[in-house]
Amino acid sequence: MDADKPICGREVDSQYVELAVEVFSMLADATRVRIILALRDVDELSVNHLADILDKPPSAVSQHLAKLRLARILSTRQDGQRVFYRLENEHARQLVSDAIFQAEHSLGGVPRHHHVQTGERS
Repeated sequence: MDADKPICGREVDSQYVELAVEVFSMLADATRVRIILALRDVDELSVNHLADILDKPPSAVSQHLAKLRLARILSTRQDGQRVFYRLENEHARQLVSDAIFQAEHSLGGVPRHHHVQTGERS
C-alpha cells in the first residue's frame, strides 16, 4: 500500500538515523575531517599529496582514506601505481563545513563566517 511512497530520511523514526550516526562517527577524527577539507575544492589528490598537506606519513593517511572509502564518502581512481581520491558527493563537504561553522559559534561573538558575503563561504 505504501510501498510506492518515498521514505523521508529526515523523520524522527527514519531508518537513516543509524546510518547518519555512522557518518558522524566516521567524521569524529581530526585527520579525516582534514582530508575532506583538503579535497573540498579540488577534483582529486593522491595519497602522497594528501600526506604532504596533512604533514602525516602516507601509511597513516592511507588507513584513514580506506575507512572513508568504505563509508562511501570518498571514491578512487587508479593511474598505474598511484591512487587518487576524491569526494564521492558534495554532502561530506557541506557536512564538514557546517561543523566548522558550528564550532566557530562555540567561541562566542559573531563567527567569521557571518562576516563573509553570501557565495564567498569557504
